[in-house]
Amino acid sequence: MSTSDGPLSGRHIVLGVTGSIACYKALDITSQLVQAGAVVDIAMTASATKFVTPLTFRSLTAREPYVDMWHPHGEFGEAHVELARRADLMLIAPATASAMARLAHGLADDFVSLTALATEAPLLLAPAMDSQMWSHAATQFNRALLEERGAQFIGPAEGRLASGRTGAGRLVEPRAIVDEVRARLGRERGDLRGRTIIVSAGGTREAIDPVRFVGNHSSGKMGRAIAEAARDRGASVVLVTTVAGDAPSAVRVVSVDSADDMSAAIHERVGKADALIMAAAVADYRPADAAQQKIKRGEVGDISIDLVENEDIIAGVSEPNLVKVAFAAETQDLIANAQKKLASKGAKLIVANDVTATDAGFGTDTNRITILDTDGGREDVPLMTKYECAMRILDRVAELLPRAD
Repeated sequence: MSTSDGPLSGRHIVLGVTGSIACYKALDITSQLVQAGAVVDIAMTASATKFVTPLTFRSLTAREPYVDMWHPHGEFGEAHVELARRADLMLIAPATASAMARLAHGLADDFVSLTALATEAPLLLAPAMDSQMWSHAATQFNRALLEERGAQFIGPAEGRLASGRTGAGRLVEPRAIVDEVRARLGRERGDLRGRTIIVSAGGTREAIDPVRFVGNHSSGKMGRAIAEAARDRGASVVLVTTVAGDAPSAVRVVSVDSADDMSAAIHERVGKADALIMAAAVADYRPADAAQQKIKRGEVGDISIDLVENEDIIAGVSEPNLVKVAFAAETQDLIANAQKKLASKGAKLIVANDVTATDAGFGTDTNRITILDTDGGREDVPLMTKYECAMRILDRVAELLPRAD
């Protein structure tokens, strides 16, 4: 995958829209796919047009939606067959109970089901319906039947429904659906498909008492970007993070707090991994003895905190054939300090960045990094988004991974 292209750039997505009040969210899905560089064709059921007009989708995609099965869309062959053949993936969002039933039982009486039955591309369905309809035995039977045939489901989510009730049946949020599209296409063609990559993110929190901790300014954005980029390139990603609430979709998230927590989580999983990328800002020290109760101001007078050194997590990992990538967040002597860490941590690569820069480092959406390797090589990466930096790092990781059998 080129670092200049996103995972959806030039990919052909067919978005099937069926008749649910959640149709309005399909507009956001369409917009996000188009902005990511995908070529998006819309197939609609007649009932879907009662909620959102085809003109609205045409305005977003600059392409004529497919609604009428009898309209002579293409120059050659039947329109639904042409559409099905050129699809890299078909997404149906929202997918109603009726749409699921049609697909499960091979009915083809609208343009969405026609195209879904004709395509050999991966099929992703995002259901939306009332919770009672979703839990009905017929709907669950149809879901199981479709999954058995290779269809993938995302959701539904739980929450307030159009009926006013609360339960499972809400359409998953558009960003999460688009992330699932990226992940599914990555697993089909990405250069890291079949690989397992562990990524750490965020600053660890070392407890002083139950409400206070020693920490740092790391936001976890760089680690999150690496996890997202690895997912988009087809890897199975485990994100070990102190900021789980901001984790990307379609990755496995392990939430931790302290350096000891992070170490335990990584050691438990690293035996099955191909690469470990330690983007987390792990505290070098922790309080020797954390108080069991909150320390009250004025009750003990001045206090001092004795600190003990934390384990160097990445240095302590010695799995054979594991590609280890360390990070060096520095405020001075960037390259010299990074080179020392590269040797001491036993890593294949180290990513160095100056965290005193206002446009890079902690808390920003951009970064400026230098990648050093054990052969003395150096790659200076100019200011770019953290996702783009992540792609550069993963380019190097991909080169170091042993060739898959």
